[in-house]
Amino acid sequence: KLFFTDYGTAAKVERCDMDGMNRTWIVDSKIEQPTALALDLINKYVYWLDIYLESVEVVDYQGRRRQTITKGRQVRHLCGLAVFENYLYTINSDNLSILQVNRYNGTDVQALARLDNAKEIRVYQKRTQAAVRSHACEVDPYGMPGGCSHICLLSSSYKARTCRCRTGFILGSDGRSCK
Repeated sequence: KLFFTDYGTAAKVERCDMDGMNRTWIVDSKIEQPTALALDLINKYVYWLDIYLESVEVVDYQGRRRQTITKGRQVRHLCGLAVFENYLYTINSDNLSILQVNRYNGTDVQALARLDNAKEIRVYQKRTQAAVRSHACEVDPYGMPGGCSHICLLSSSYKARTCRCRTGFILGSDGRSCK
């Protein structure tokens, strides 16, 4: 799945399949300017930062069990969001510090380091990488991902895929080759 935020005419947190199909709103009320998003892949939670409402909130992948993690003026200066173990990590754009926030109660906020011009944060750690099983976009014997000549996107499950073409090409009638 692909998760993303939008604060155009109607602010929301959404999810869809990697090929863009099955687009679903998971949060569409009491939300104004969601600017950052982080996933807990193990427990299947979506965290987001709303700078207008000055809050960090969480829901499960279906948009249920919504909770506020932290709320207040300090959220206005946050950008970027990552989750690892018991903490959320974010950047305070006012003083360019990396903050660690307890994700279960919003307390225990610690400044860890200072960076110049940081606007995004990611945690890279082996335990945050999901195990990959065999999937529909694996390279075939001819070196083509999922049998697609250009781009292979996972669809509704790891067993289904959609082929797409790079700009300037169109998908052939076989649904795999680009012309």
